[in-house]
Formats: sequence, structure tokens, C-alpha cells
Amino acid sequence: MEKEAELSRIIINEQSDQQIIVIKERHGERSFPIVIGIVEIFAIDRRLKGIKPPRPMTHDLLADVIEGLGAKIEKIVINDLQNHTFYAKIHLSLNGQSVEIDSRPSDAIALCSASNAPIYVAEHVFEETSQ
Repeated sequence: MEKEAELSRIIINEQSDQQIIVIKERHGERSFPIVIGIVEIFAIDRRLKGIKPPRPMTHDLLADVIEGLGAKIEKIVINDLQNHTFYAKIHLSLNGQSVEIDSRPSDAIALCSASNAPIYVAEHVFEETSQ
């Protein structure tokens, strides 16, 4: 079972390689942090603010490829947590078919942050991170 979630906070520390995003249950109280890299945090921040660089960055390029192929990002799902590592899937629709792509949560969130695709979290991930 999956619960709808949202990107609650972005914590940028330019003096560290490790940055933090906080994912919060949309209609609940549970939340958890995910440590990500500085490149991904700036991509998420830039895309949320609608800042377009003069040339496409990696996440912009991937979004353009998905759109150019006629696919649509339906949602992302943070679907697992193993050995302190989060896993995610990007769910695309293409010609009436569903396609799931394995992804790091940070890349999936950076990709969907400009497209307003919803974020979901597997119930067992919320349970594991809330203990």
C-alpha cells in the first residue's frame, strides 16, 4: 500500500556534500529525511523555483526526453529502504501502457518537481522510518 506524500523541506548546507530533503505524509503526521548529494539538491531547488539554465541540465534533459517520446510522468514511489538506502520507481505512461523505471529518490524527485507529478511512499517505508 502507498501513501501520498510531499516534499516538505529542503535543507541546503553548501559546506557539505550531504544535503537533506524531508518527505512528509500528505494527510498525516509522519515524515522522514533523505540524505542526497549537492547536485541533486540544487536541481530540485532550481526546478521548484522555475529557474531555467541556459542549457538543459541532466534532470531537464531527462524530462525533455520523456516528453519528446510522448510519455508522461504519472507518479514517483519511494518503494523501499534497505541498509539505510532508499529506493524509488518513476511511473510513466506511454501509449496507454505503464512503465516503471528504477531510480534514486533524489533523481525521481528532481525529475518530477517541475512536472507536479505526485510522490507516494510505500507504507512499510513510513513504518520503518517512524520507529
